[in-house]
Amino acid sequence: MIHKVIRAVISLVGLLIGFAIATWLMAFEIISLSAKGWLGLAFYSSISILFGIIFFLLYPRIIKAGRILIQFIENELQNVPAYDIALGSLGLIVGLVIAYLLSQPFYNLEVPYLGVSISIVLYLIFGYLGIKVPTRKKEDFFTIIGNFRRNIGKDKLKGNYKSCPKVLDTSVIIDGRIADICKTGFIEGPLVIPEFVLEELQHIADSSDTLKRNRGRRGLDILNKIQKELDIEVIIHDKKFDDIKEVDSKLLKLAQLLKGKIITNDYNLNKVAEVQGIDVLNVNELANAVKPIVLPGEEMVVQVIKDGKESGQGLAYLDDGTMIVVESGKKHIGETIDVLVTSVLQTSAGRMIFAKPKTIVDKAV
Repeated sequence: MIHKVIRAVISLVGLLIGFAIATWLMAFEIISLSAKGWLGLAFYSSISILFGIIFFLLYPRIIKAGRILIQFIENELQNVPAYDIALGSLGLIVGLVIAYLLSQPFYNLEVPYLGVSISIVLYLIFGYLGIKVPTRKKEDFFTIIGNFRRNIGKDKLKGNYKSCPKVLDTSVIIDGRIADICKTGFIEGPLVIPEFVLEELQHIADSSDTLKRNRGRRGLDILNKIQKELDIEVIIHDKKFDDIKEVDSKLLKLAQLLKGKIITNDYNLNKVAEVQGIDVLNVNELANAVKPIVLPGEEMVVQVIKDGKESGQGLAYLDDGTMIVVESGKKHIGETIDVLVTSVLQTSAGRMIFAKPKTIVDKAV
């Protein structure tokens, strides 16, 4: 039934097109007939019916061509980011409004068909520019909007300022500590998770290697936890950067585009970002910063776990993973003893504490 209705509509469109063509032929005096006479009526009717029959017979091909066109449009739109579509639509509306305003004076000129012709040209030109200009200059538009918001925010209370976006990289998501940090409220949103990072996580989760697969799944679980359990804004950004292959380079480009910061625990990415002038929040640096400060001369209670590299040394660890090198501690392996801190060494890998058993110090005294 629906096919019959569509076929009837297409045939009706053919009739209208035939009538319009007949009118155009009469208006330009290509065919000289009286529109009120029976010859004119026969001419209008025959042309309209002819095009109606043509469209009726071409119905299958029209439908097929329409489906191909719709499929093509859908495939093209899937590759276009949502904000590009929104900007293009808004620009098209603005362009058509400008074309309408510019075309009105030409209708007042007493020149046949000049207004219509110029209107068509103006609508095509400004419609095209309305779509292309906003989409190609979207970074500039976002910058202008951001500056406008910042200027408005200057008159508000300081507590009402909106935080800059934080772009998460793959390593910090897999690490998992970002969820606990967000839970404490030390990091404000929005958290930006690029689609290419999600794709990398999915690729890792589908790996044949068990360790990589578990790490990828852990990362996806952390993202679900942040989205569902934490009261923080999360944005899935669909910018592709097809011209860039490396994920780290895409992260840096996106951070520059959004005027945001990158959250990572990747040492190399941290250094590259610093060279490019991009702010980075390194989770490892945060962890080192919040470790308790230990000074030489302080007493501690530790459990010696294993022997160290040097002869007679024993190793112990704090709850945060800080390694304690206990001199002459090898004989105390498996015991919980009191130690006295002798020195603290800060390295790029973390903090190391050197200590001696308190019993040895007391004996020396």
